[in-house]
Order: sequence, then C-alpha cells, then structure tokens
Amino acid sequence: MLLVFALAAALWGVGAMMKTPRRDRWIMIGLLYCAVLALHVALPDGDPLRMATGESPAFWLIFGGFAAIAVAYRLVLRRLRGRVMAQEEQIERPPQGPFTDTELNRYARHIVLREIGGHGQKALKDARVLVVGAGGLGAPVLQYLAAAGVGTLGVIDDDTVENANLQRQVIHRDQDIGMPKVFSAKAAMEAQNPYVTVRPYDRRLTAEIADDLLVDYDLVIDGTDNFDTRYVVNAAAVARGIPLISGALAQWEGQLSVFDPARDAPCYRCIFPQAPAPELAPNCAEAGVIGPLPGIIGSMMAVEAIKIITGAGTPLRGEMVIHDALYGESRKIGLARRADCETCGHIPMATG
Repeated sequence: MLLVFALAAALWGVGAMMKTPRRDRWIMIGLLYCAVLALHVALPDGDPLRMATGESPAFWLIFGGFAAIAVAYRLVLRRLRGRVMAQEEQIERPPQGPFTDTELNRYARHIVLREIGGHGQKALKDARVLVVGAGGLGAPVLQYLAAAGVGTLGVIDDDTVENANLQRQVIHRDQDIGMPKVFSAKAAMEAQNPYVTVRPYDRRLTAEIADDLLVDYDLVIDGTDNFDTRYVVNAAAVARGIPLISGALAQWEGQLSVFDPARDAPCYRCIFPQAPAPELAPNCAEAGVIGPLPGIIGSMMAVEAIKIITGAGTPLRGEMVIHDALYGESRKIGLARRADCETCGHIPMATG
C-alpha cells in the first residue's frame, strides 16, 4: 500500500519538476489507481504483487469512492461559488436601446469616424469586457474603455492601492491608499462615465473561478505582472473562444498582442510556452518602470479592444508591437501558432 502512495508521490513530483499541468498529473495518478485496482482483480489471493499493494481490493474501492465524492464535492462547490459571485457582484447591465442626447454628444467624436459610426458605438455599449488587473496597465485600459462607452466592464484584482502605485497607476488617487484597487477603479470609472456598468471582483483570478467568470464576457484584457495568472487567463480565454489582449512592461519597454486561436492567431502559451526564471523577468517593483509607459501600452490595448468590438481596422492578431520608450522606437513582429501548444493545439489550424 505504501508502495502505491510512494509511486503516486513520485509521479506528482516528477511532473511538477517537468512543469506538467496539474490536470495531466492527476490523470497519471488516476491511471496508476486503475492499474492497481486491475491487479487486485486479476491476480489470485496471496500473490506477492497484490500483497505489496494492499492485499485486498476493498481498500482501493473504498478509497476510490471517497476520492470520487471529493471530486464531485469540489465540482459542485466550484459551480456554487460561481453563482454566488455572480449574484453578489454582478450589477445589472446598462439599459439597451437608443442613446440619450447626452450620450450622443459624449460619443460624437467616435460616431463621426467612418470606421465606427453609430453602429460601432452601439456595439461598444453592448460589449462586455473583463480586465484582469487594476494596476499599471489596467488603469489606462479601464479609463479609456469607460470613457469610450463600453457598456459593461468587469475588473478583477485582489490588491490594494499603495503609495508606490501612484507614480503610474493614474486611475487611483492619494486618498484611495489602502482601498481595494477594484473599488477605487470603479469609483473613478463611474465618475468619468455614469453610463457604464462596472463589476468589481475583489479577488485573485484562479483556475477554479476563471471559466465561470469569463462566461459573462466577450473579450478579456490581461494587465497582470505574473506568468501564473497570464496562463490562467489564456487557458480560460481559449476554452471560451474569446480574444485575449495581453500587455507587458519592463523598465522602458512594453509590448502587446491579441491572442485569439479561434481565429487562427496564436495563444499566449504558443509564444511563451514556459515562464522564464524569476531573475530573467523581474516585476516592476524589482526592475522599475518609467511612469508614463503603462499609459502608452495600456492605451494601445484599449484601442485594440475598441477595434475588435467595432470591427474597425486590423487588430494585432498574429502580431506583437514592442515599444521602446527610451529611444522612442516601436517595431512590430509576426507571431505564429504552435501545433503542439498544450493550450490551443487541439484547435484546427488554417491551411493554405
């Protein structure tokens, strides 16, 4: 019996060292369980291998039953958590229909653009966008999308406003220090535009809640500064078939792209299959960042969101813009999908 648990621990440990996804590690342990159970059914009483793994199948059947109950409980709890989150934090969507005179005047500079017009502005009003992170990149994204009239804006972040944030996270004010960032951002957006609905989620985005959260949105924007959350956002966006706009910052340089394998663009993991070592990708607190840079990259991310929602122009699908603020240079590089990508490899790739 101890031998089986040791093998299970070894499988888990080796998988962790090889950065195998947790789901695949659980599958390997499940296969080990099935193999042990099959041995107990196939081998006669007293067989040495059977004796070494618990003598009787009764223990493993009971163990499997408890494991199945635990998995079922986890799934039910996850579903209930999603429902409670929607009931507690979801505000009713803004009323649909014609624009008020105030809205028409507010969005007039959009409406006169032939690429947007009244139809595009109505699409913005009907859109539902989730922004992950209310920090350096999230601040300008949220401000400009609220000002542009995106009807429903969700923002998820578990951080609070700190004095050191105010050098670049311009959606927050000095008086907001100590307040959860999502509520500070919500207040600023509603002060900017009372015609939008803001849904604040004061929590970290995890794999357990990502799917249930993204089901309410048409587009997700990632402004986080850690790879774990980026991979969670990417996997959930791929699973839902919705575009992901992702940006990143480092000192004087920023980058952004639109990841959308449902439309034959790569996903985030296609380009970054593994997180780099921490010392190779320090966050802003460790490496520093010039204050206006998040505004530049975040504003570009907001433009990409507006283009996707309205159908204007050509979004950055399959392309990445890299901006070097120190030398005032921008360049664009092409990106391609990987057929062996563990996140989007199952989605057929265009041919020809």
